[in-house]
Amino acid sequence: MTTTTPRTGRPLPTRSLGTTGPEVSALGLGCMGMSALYGEADRAESIATIHAALDAGVTLLDTGDFYGMGHNELLINEALRTAPAAARDQALTSVKFGALRTVEGGFTGYDGRPAAVKNFAAYSLQRLGTDHIDIYRIARVDPDVPIEETVGAIAELVEAGHVRHIGLSEVGADTLRRAAAVAPIADLQIEYSLISRGIEDRILPTARELGIGVTAYGVLSRGLISGHFTRERTLGAGDFRGMSPRFQGDNLQRNLDLVDRLREVAETKGVTVAQIAIAWALSRGEDVVPLIGARRRDRLAEALDALEVTLDAADLAAIEEAVPAGAAAGARYPEAQMAHLDSEH
Repeated sequence: MTTTTPRTGRPLPTRSLGTTGPEVSALGLGCMGMSALYGEADRAESIATIHAALDAGVTLLDTGDFYGMGHNELLINEALRTAPAAARDQALTSVKFGALRTVEGGFTGYDGRPAAVKNFAAYSLQRLGTDHIDIYRIARVDPDVPIEETVGAIAELVEAGHVRHIGLSEVGADTLRRAAAVAPIADLQIEYSLISRGIEDRILPTARELGIGVTAYGVLSRGLISGHFTRERTLGAGDFRGMSPRFQGDNLQRNLDLVDRLREVAETKGVTVAQIAIAWALSRGEDVVPLIGARRRDRLAEALDALEVTLDAADLAAIEEAVPAGAAAGARYPEAQMAHLDSEH
Protein backbone atom coordinates (compact mmCIF):
# COMPACT_ATOMS: atom_id res chain seq x y z
CA MET A 1 0.00 0.00 0.00
CA THR A 2 1.29 3.42 -0.99
CA THR A 3 1.13 6.44 1.28
CA THR A 4 0.76 10.02 0.14
CA THR A 5 2.74 13.21 0.49
CA PRO A 6 1.32 16.76 0.31
CA ARG A 7 1.04 18.40 -3.09
CA THR A 8 4.03 20.57 -3.93
CA GLY A 9 2.72 23.01 -6.49
CA ARG A 10 2.50 20.47 -9.29
CA PRO A 11 -0.23 21.07 -11.90
CA LEU A 12 -3.49 19.32 -11.16
CA PRO A 13 -4.31 16.36 -13.40
CA THR A 14 -7.21 16.92 -15.78
CA ARG A 15 -10.13 14.88 -17.06
CA SER A 16 -12.58 15.38 -19.90
CA LEU A 17 -16.30 15.78 -19.30
CA GLY A 18 -17.43 13.08 -21.69
CA THR A 19 -16.52 12.95 -25.36
CA THR A 20 -17.98 16.37 -26.18
CA GLY A 21 -17.32 18.37 -23.01
CA PRO A 22 -14.37 20.47 -21.86
CA GLU A 23 -11.19 19.36 -20.15
CA VAL A 24 -11.37 20.25 -16.46
CA SER A 25 -9.33 19.73 -13.32
CA ALA A 26 -9.70 16.21 -11.91
CA LEU A 27 -11.41 17.72 -8.87
CA GLY A 28 -14.01 20.47 -9.10
CA LEU A 29 -15.10 22.88 -6.39
CA GLY A 30 -18.74 22.67 -5.32
CA CYS A 31 -19.66 26.13 -4.03
CA MET A 32 -23.18 25.56 -2.65
CA GLY A 33 -22.17 25.45 1.01
CA MET A 34 -20.69 28.93 0.74
CA SER A 35 -24.21 30.33 0.40
CA ALA A 36 -26.82 27.90 1.63
CA LEU A 37 -27.96 24.76 3.39
CA TYR A 38 -25.02 24.20 5.75
CA GLY A 39 -25.63 27.11 8.08
CA GLU A 40 -23.67 30.34 8.25
CA ALA A 41 -20.66 30.70 5.97
CA ASP A 42 -17.79 33.18 6.15
CA ARG A 43 -17.90 35.28 2.96
CA ALA A 44 -14.26 36.34 3.12
CA GLU A 45 -13.11 32.77 3.75
CA SER A 46 -15.34 31.50 0.95
CA ILE A 47 -13.77 33.90 -1.54
CA ALA A 48 -10.30 33.06 -0.23
CA THR A 49 -11.10 29.37 -0.72
CA ILE A 50 -12.17 29.93 -4.33
CA HIS A 51 -8.97 31.90 -4.91
CA ALA A 52 -6.90 29.11 -3.34
CA ALA A 53 -8.65 26.55 -5.51
CA LEU A 54 -7.97 28.54 -8.67
CA ASP A 55 -4.36 29.08 -7.61
CA ALA A 56 -3.97 25.32 -7.12
CA GLY A 57 -5.26 24.65 -10.62
CA VAL A 58 -8.93 23.86 -9.98
CA THR A 59 -10.81 25.01 -13.06
CA LEU A 60 -14.38 23.75 -12.47
CA LEU A 61 -16.63 25.83 -10.21
CA ASP A 62 -20.07 24.32 -9.60
CA THR A 63 -23.06 26.38 -8.53
CA GLY A 64 -26.82 26.75 -8.88
CA ASP A 65 -28.88 29.88 -9.45
CA PHE A 66 -31.02 28.92 -6.45
CA TYR A 67 -28.13 28.56 -4.00
CA GLY A 68 -28.96 31.39 -1.64
CA MET A 69 -31.35 32.77 -4.30
CA GLY A 70 -28.54 34.04 -6.49
CA HIS A 71 -26.09 34.68 -3.64
CA ASN A 72 -23.73 31.94 -4.78
CA GLU A 73 -23.47 33.22 -8.33
CA LEU A 74 -22.75 36.73 -7.04
CA LEU A 75 -20.11 35.28 -4.71
CA ILE A 76 -18.41 33.49 -7.60
CA ASN A 77 -18.60 36.69 -9.63
CA GLU A 78 -16.78 38.57 -6.86
CA ALA A 79 -14.20 35.81 -6.44
CA LEU A 80 -13.44 35.73 -10.16
CA ARG A 81 -13.30 39.52 -10.49
CA THR A 82 -10.73 39.69 -7.69
CA ALA A 83 -8.66 36.69 -8.84
CA PRO A 84 -5.55 36.99 -11.02
CA ALA A 85 -6.46 37.25 -14.69
CA ALA A 86 -4.80 33.95 -15.62
CA ALA A 87 -6.79 32.03 -13.01
CA ARG A 88 -9.99 33.82 -13.94
CA ASP A 89 -9.56 32.98 -17.61
CA GLN A 90 -9.15 29.26 -16.84
CA ALA A 91 -12.24 29.01 -14.64
CA LEU A 92 -15.26 27.14 -15.97
CA THR A 93 -18.72 27.62 -14.50
CA SER A 94 -21.18 24.74 -14.13
CA VAL A 95 -24.64 26.10 -13.32
CA LYS A 96 -27.86 24.35 -12.29
CA PHE A 97 -31.22 26.03 -12.78
CA GLY A 98 -34.91 25.32 -12.52
CA ALA A 99 -35.63 25.16 -8.79
CA LEU A 100 -38.55 27.29 -7.65
CA ARG A 101 -38.17 28.91 -4.24
CA THR A 102 -40.26 30.80 -1.71
CA VAL A 103 -39.22 33.96 0.13
CA GLU A 104 -38.81 31.81 3.24
CA GLY A 105 -36.40 29.49 1.41
CA GLY A 106 -38.70 26.57 0.65
CA PHE A 107 -38.67 24.59 -2.60
CA THR A 108 -41.92 24.43 -4.57
CA GLY A 109 -40.92 22.47 -7.66
CA TYR A 110 -38.95 22.79 -10.89
CA ASP A 111 -39.57 24.63 -14.15
CA GLY A 112 -38.09 23.20 -17.33
CA ARG A 113 -40.20 25.06 -19.89
CA PRO A 114 -38.09 26.46 -22.76
CA ALA A 115 -39.07 30.06 -21.97
CA ALA A 116 -38.14 29.53 -18.33
CA VAL A 117 -34.80 27.96 -19.29
CA LYS A 118 -33.83 31.07 -21.23
CA ASN A 119 -35.10 33.36 -18.48
CA PHE A 120 -33.05 31.54 -15.82
CA ALA A 121 -29.96 31.75 -18.06
CA ALA A 122 -30.35 35.50 -18.59
CA TYR A 123 -30.39 36.14 -14.85
CA SER A 124 -27.42 33.81 -14.23
CA LEU A 125 -25.32 35.52 -16.89
CA GLN A 126 -26.00 38.86 -15.21
CA ARG A 127 -25.19 37.63 -11.71
CA LEU A 128 -22.04 35.84 -12.83
CA GLY A 129 -20.89 38.87 -14.82
CA THR A 130 -20.08 36.82 -17.90
CA ASP A 131 -21.27 36.40 -21.47
CA HIS A 132 -21.49 32.61 -21.31
CA ILE A 133 -22.02 29.66 -18.98
CA ASP A 134 -19.70 26.74 -19.58
CA ILE A 135 -22.02 23.88 -18.55
CA TYR A 136 -25.74 24.45 -18.00
CA ARG A 137 -28.19 21.92 -16.57
CA ILE A 138 -31.62 21.69 -15.00
CA ALA A 139 -31.23 20.68 -11.35
CA ARG A 140 -34.12 18.21 -11.41
CA VAL A 141 -36.31 17.03 -14.28
CA ASP A 142 -39.57 18.93 -14.53
CA PRO A 143 -42.20 16.14 -14.57
CA ASP A 144 -44.56 18.34 -16.61
CA VAL A 145 -42.09 19.12 -19.40
CA PRO A 146 -40.48 16.49 -21.64
CA ILE A 147 -36.72 16.45 -21.18
CA GLU A 148 -36.41 16.86 -24.93
CA GLU A 149 -37.95 20.34 -24.69
CA THR A 150 -35.72 21.42 -21.81
CA VAL A 151 -32.54 20.16 -23.48
CA GLY A 152 -33.66 21.64 -26.78
CA ALA A 153 -33.89 25.06 -25.13
CA ILE A 154 -30.36 24.74 -23.74
CA ALA A 155 -29.19 23.67 -27.22
CA GLU A 156 -30.61 26.94 -28.56
CA LEU A 157 -28.62 28.80 -25.91
CA VAL A 158 -25.52 26.92 -27.10
CA GLU A 159 -26.25 27.93 -30.69
CA ALA A 160 -26.61 31.55 -29.57
CA GLY A 161 -23.27 31.44 -27.73
CA HIS A 162 -24.70 31.93 -24.23
CA VAL A 163 -23.89 28.37 -23.12
CA ARG A 164 -20.94 26.19 -24.16
CA HIS A 165 -22.05 22.70 -23.08
CA ILE A 166 -25.20 20.90 -21.95
CA GLY A 167 -25.29 18.93 -18.71
CA LEU A 168 -27.91 16.97 -16.80
CA SER A 169 -28.49 16.39 -13.10
CA GLU A 170 -29.92 13.40 -11.23
CA VAL A 171 -31.53 11.75 -14.24
CA GLY A 172 -32.06 8.04 -14.81
CA ALA A 173 -30.73 5.95 -17.67
CA ASP A 174 -33.84 6.26 -19.87
CA THR A 175 -33.96 10.05 -19.51
CA LEU A 176 -30.24 10.20 -20.25
CA ARG A 177 -30.84 8.41 -23.56
CA ARG A 178 -33.74 10.67 -24.51
CA ALA A 179 -31.73 13.80 -23.75
CA ALA A 180 -28.68 12.58 -25.67
CA ALA A 181 -30.86 11.99 -28.72
CA VAL A 182 -31.62 15.74 -28.83
CA ALA A 183 -28.16 17.26 -28.41
CA PRO A 184 -24.65 16.34 -27.20
CA ILE A 185 -24.56 15.98 -23.40
CA ALA A 186 -21.21 16.72 -21.74
CA ASP A 187 -21.85 15.31 -18.30
CA LEU A 188 -24.32 14.04 -15.76
CA GLN A 189 -24.05 15.54 -12.31
CA ILE A 190 -25.22 13.03 -9.73
CA GLU A 191 -24.50 11.95 -6.17
CA TYR A 192 -21.81 9.27 -6.12
CA SER A 193 -19.78 8.23 -3.10
CA LEU A 194 -18.77 5.22 -1.08
CA ILE A 195 -22.20 5.24 0.55
CA SER A 196 -24.22 6.35 -2.51
CA ARG A 197 -23.49 3.87 -5.29
CA GLY A 198 -26.85 3.45 -6.94
CA ILE A 199 -25.62 4.82 -10.27
CA GLU A 200 -23.39 1.80 -10.78
CA ASP A 201 -26.31 -0.45 -11.78
CA ARG A 202 -27.71 1.28 -14.89
CA ILE A 203 -26.93 4.99 -14.94
CA LEU A 204 -23.12 4.88 -15.05
CA PRO A 205 -23.00 2.14 -17.74
CA THR A 206 -25.48 4.12 -19.84
CA ALA A 207 -23.46 7.33 -19.47
CA ARG A 208 -20.34 5.49 -20.57
CA GLU A 209 -22.12 3.95 -23.53
CA LEU A 210 -23.24 7.41 -24.63
CA GLY A 211 -19.88 9.10 -23.99
CA ILE A 212 -21.26 11.26 -21.18
CA GLY A 213 -19.00 12.17 -18.27
CA VAL A 214 -19.99 12.20 -14.59
CA THR A 215 -19.44 15.00 -12.13
CA ALA A 216 -19.91 13.33 -8.77
CA TYR A 217 -21.26 15.46 -5.96
CA GLY A 218 -21.61 14.38 -2.34
CA VAL A 219 -18.35 12.40 -2.45
CA LEU A 220 -18.06 13.00 1.31
CA SER A 221 -21.82 12.66 1.74
CA ARG A 222 -22.25 16.22 3.03
CA GLY A 223 -19.46 15.73 5.54
CA LEU A 224 -20.82 12.46 6.90
CA ILE A 225 -17.85 10.42 5.67
CA SER A 226 -15.30 13.23 5.90
CA GLY A 227 -13.88 12.01 9.18
CA HIS A 228 -14.74 15.38 10.75
CA PHE A 229 -18.37 14.74 11.70
CA THR A 230 -18.65 13.61 15.33
CA ARG A 231 -21.39 11.71 17.12
CA GLU A 232 -21.90 14.62 19.51
CA ARG A 233 -22.23 17.33 16.86
CA THR A 234 -25.34 19.52 16.97
CA LEU A 235 -26.57 20.94 13.67
CA GLY A 236 -27.79 24.52 13.49
CA ALA A 237 -31.27 25.61 12.42
CA GLY A 238 -30.08 26.57 8.93
CA ASP A 239 -28.38 23.24 8.24
CA PHE A 240 -30.47 21.00 6.01
CA ARG A 241 -28.60 17.93 7.27
CA GLY A 242 -30.87 18.20 10.29
CA MET A 243 -33.60 16.80 8.02
CA SER A 244 -31.45 14.28 6.17
CA PRO A 245 -32.27 10.65 7.01
CA ARG A 246 -28.60 9.65 7.12
CA PHE A 247 -27.95 12.17 9.91
CA GLN A 248 -30.84 11.04 12.10
CA GLY A 249 -30.71 8.96 15.30
CA ASP A 250 -29.66 5.35 14.83
CA ASN A 251 -28.93 5.97 11.15
CA LEU A 252 -26.24 8.48 12.09
CA GLN A 253 -24.66 6.11 14.59
CA ARG A 254 -24.60 3.23 12.09
CA ASN A 255 -23.14 5.45 9.37
CA LEU A 256 -20.43 6.76 11.70
CA ASP A 257 -19.61 3.14 12.52
CA LEU A 258 -18.81 2.76 8.81
CA VAL A 259 -16.63 5.86 9.01
CA ASP A 260 -14.74 4.36 11.94
CA ARG A 261 -14.01 1.30 9.84
CA LEU A 262 -12.93 3.46 6.91
CA ARG A 263 -10.66 5.42 9.24
CA GLU A 264 -8.76 2.23 10.04
CA VAL A 265 -8.04 1.73 6.33
CA ALA A 266 -7.05 5.38 5.93
CA GLU A 267 -4.68 5.26 8.88
CA THR A 268 -3.00 2.18 7.43
CA LYS A 269 -2.18 4.29 4.37
CA GLY A 270 -1.21 7.37 6.35
CA VAL A 271 -4.03 9.49 4.93
CA THR A 272 -7.23 11.03 6.27
CA VAL A 273 -10.73 9.64 5.98
CA ALA A 274 -11.71 12.42 3.59
CA GLN A 275 -8.71 11.75 1.39
CA ILE A 276 -9.38 8.05 1.04
CA ALA A 277 -13.06 8.69 0.30
CA ILE A 278 -12.15 11.20 -2.41
CA ALA A 279 -9.43 8.91 -3.78
CA TRP A 280 -12.01 6.13 -4.04
CA ALA A 281 -14.27 8.42 -6.10
CA LEU A 282 -11.31 9.34 -8.32
CA SER A 283 -10.58 5.64 -8.82
CA ARG A 284 -14.00 5.02 -10.38
CA GLY A 285 -12.74 6.02 -13.81
CA GLU A 286 -11.20 8.83 -15.82
CA ASP A 287 -14.72 9.89 -16.82
CA VAL A 288 -15.65 10.71 -13.20
CA VAL A 289 -14.83 14.18 -11.83
CA PRO A 290 -15.55 14.47 -8.09
CA LEU A 291 -16.80 17.80 -6.75
CA ILE A 292 -15.46 18.78 -3.35
CA GLY A 293 -17.64 21.05 -1.24
CA ALA A 294 -14.87 22.76 0.71
CA ARG A 295 -15.85 26.06 2.35
CA ARG A 296 -12.45 26.66 3.97
CA ARG A 297 -8.89 26.64 2.73
CA ASP A 298 -7.78 23.93 5.13
CA ARG A 299 -10.52 21.58 3.94
CA LEU A 300 -9.62 22.40 0.34
CA ALA A 301 -5.97 21.57 0.96
CA GLU A 302 -6.90 18.27 2.55
CA ALA A 303 -9.11 17.38 -0.41
CA LEU A 304 -6.51 18.29 -3.03
CA ASP A 305 -3.99 16.04 -1.34
CA ALA A 306 -6.29 13.13 -2.20
CA LEU A 307 -4.92 13.47 -5.73
CA GLU A 308 -1.66 12.05 -4.39
CA VAL A 309 -3.31 8.92 -3.00
CA THR A 310 -2.82 5.79 -5.08
CA LEU A 311 -5.20 2.92 -4.39
CA ASP A 312 -4.09 -0.54 -5.43
CA ALA A 313 -6.24 -3.66 -5.56
CA ALA A 314 -5.58 -4.44 -1.89
CA ASP A 315 -6.58 -0.92 -0.87
CA LEU A 316 -9.81 -1.09 -2.84
CA ALA A 317 -10.65 -4.48 -1.34
CA ALA A 318 -10.06 -3.11 2.16
CA ILE A 319 -12.29 -0.12 1.43
CA GLU A 320 -15.03 -2.37 0.07
CA GLU A 321 -14.83 -4.53 3.18
CA ALA A 322 -15.04 -1.50 5.45
CA VAL A 323 -17.90 0.13 3.56
CA PRO A 324 -19.75 -2.39 1.40
CA ALA A 325 -22.08 -1.15 -1.32
CA GLY A 326 -25.51 -0.49 0.13
CA ALA A 327 -24.25 -0.35 3.72
CA ALA A 328 -25.46 3.20 4.45
CA ALA A 329 -28.41 3.62 6.80
CA GLY A 330 -31.12 5.97 5.54
CA ALA A 331 -31.98 7.52 2.19
CA ARG A 332 -29.80 10.27 0.78
CA TYR A 333 -32.62 12.84 0.85
CA PRO A 334 -35.88 13.23 2.80
CA GLU A 335 -38.80 11.41 1.19
CA ALA A 336 -40.32 14.53 -0.39
CA GLN A 337 -37.04 15.37 -2.14
CA MET A 338 -36.43 11.78 -3.21
CA ALA A 339 -39.68 12.03 -5.18
CA HIS A 340 -38.06 14.70 -7.39
CA LEU A 341 -35.13 12.46 -8.36
CA ASP A 342 -35.59 10.97 -11.82
CA SER A 343 -32.46 8.94 -11.04
CA GLU A 344 -34.34 7.04 -8.34
CA HIS A 345 -37.27 5.99 -10.51
